[in-house]
Order: sequence, then C-alpha cells, then structure tokens
Amino acid sequence: MSNITFIEHDGTATTVAIEAGLSLMEGAVRGGIAGIEAECGGACVCATCHVYVPAEWQGLTGEASEMEAAMLESADDPRPNSRLACQITVSDAFDGMTVHVPEAQG
Repeated sequence: MSNITFIEHDGTATTVAIEAGLSLMEGAVRGGIAGIEAECGGACVCATCHVYVPAEWQGLTGEASEMEAAMLESADDPRPNSRLACQITVSDAFDGMTVHVPEAQG
C-alpha cells in the first residue's frame, strides 16, 4: 500500500492509500480525486486522468509509451512531466509520491 498525494491546481492536497498493482488512476478514482475523470476506464484513449509527475518520481514511473505520448498531445497543457495516471502501475516504492492534477481538469 502506498500513500500518494494528489495536488489540485488550487493547492488542495488529498492523500490516498493505493494498493500495489492498481493503476494510479484507479486509486485516484476510488479516492474521489477531483479532476481524475477516467472516462475511458483506463484504456489510454481519453487523457482525462492526466497528471504531472515531479522530476524526483519520474524514474520510478518510467517513460510514456508511444500510445500514451500520442494521447498526451491532445491533453490540456501537456508538459515534459505529463503522464496518464491509467498507465502508471503503483508499487510499494511509490509511498510518499506526490502528483499534480492540471488546472483544466480541476
């Protein structure tokens, strides 16, 4: 189980305990995180689970696949640290991670 903090564009921080093996998106939805709509249910076809991953966590979350990178091009305000939460599988090593939800999704 990892405690992951989601920070909304207005600074509101919510920490959710997410079970290892779930996607970051699944944990966010179960935790009621505003702005993580997950309209496609994790199929990597909607970008409604777009998050910004701080530099110190990018090595752990890995790089976006070609499919994910293409989908991120259609997201609002994509940045070099943008990821789709549905494509990040949580492990116990994620404990203490913080991610940011883009303003357009808040």
